[in-house]
Amino acid sequence: MELPNPAFSWRRTMALFFRYLYLLRGSWPRILELAYWPTVQMVLWGLITRFLLTNSSWLLEASGVLIAAVLLWDVLFRSQLGVSLSFLEEMWLRNLGQLFVSPLRPWEFIAALLGISLLRTLIGVVPAALLAILLYHYSIFELGLPLLAFFVNLLVLGWAIGLMVAAAILRYGLGAESLAWLVVFAIAPLSGIYYPIAALPDWLQPAAYALPAAHVFEGMRAVMFEGVFRWDSFGWAVGLNLLYLGAGWVILLAAFRAARVRGLLLQIGE
Repeated sequence: MELPNPAFSWRRTMALFFRYLYLLRGSWPRILELAYWPTVQMVLWGLITRFLLTNSSWLLEASGVLIAAVLLWDVLFRSQLGVSLSFLEEMWLRNLGQLFVSPLRPWEFIAALLGISLLRTLIGVVPAALLAILLYHYSIFELGLPLLAFFVNLLVLGWAIGLMVAAAILRYGLGAESLAWLVVFAIAPLSGIYYPIAALPDWLQPAAYALPAAHVFEGMRAVMFEGVFRWDSFGWAVGLNLLYLGAGWVILLAAFRAARVRGLLLQIGE
């Protein structure tokens, strides 16, 4: 048997390089992702820096505010990922076709995605909240009943985003799977996680208030800094969440219908 030539081959290397280049060129989500993370990080930390430069004593007024913000933000991130990843696992296994030749209905599939998302979120966030008590002597559970309102609203927003991401993946194939990790961070700078919405430029504030997350984090700061539960923020968050969840549900059902008509459920791939 002839052994392969161990000498380095530029021809083979460049063949593989152009293979990856053609794969990148044919997938707009991959190109978008390359510029996405540096841009989001720059915008988010720029806003945090600008706010703290003029409000250096802010963190002293409510110890633990950043830990609470991080934990609540993770509820939104985990719940969105819980829907998107469960959907992706069916696509990676090329199992959607088999699922939908059974009596399973799309809305039953969606309900199961939401249920497993809740479980994955609790498994992800509760240990971190308990560890914060041990390491930093801060308990997010001291927020009391408002914590339940914040948790449910962020969970539902994560569900809504997850359903929309699943619809995009169903439409564009696995080339769009990176949306599962990057879409939710697009709203991070507008959500006011680490700073009040008032710290945003005036022209950005209406866009921020169109997001339920902004009302949740404003409500969290009201509880921690002023000791009051803002019913107006809660009402806005609930109303907007109903709108977003309804839109996500409808969009994913429409994507399922289109995929069935085009026969995509059996051919999902790049």
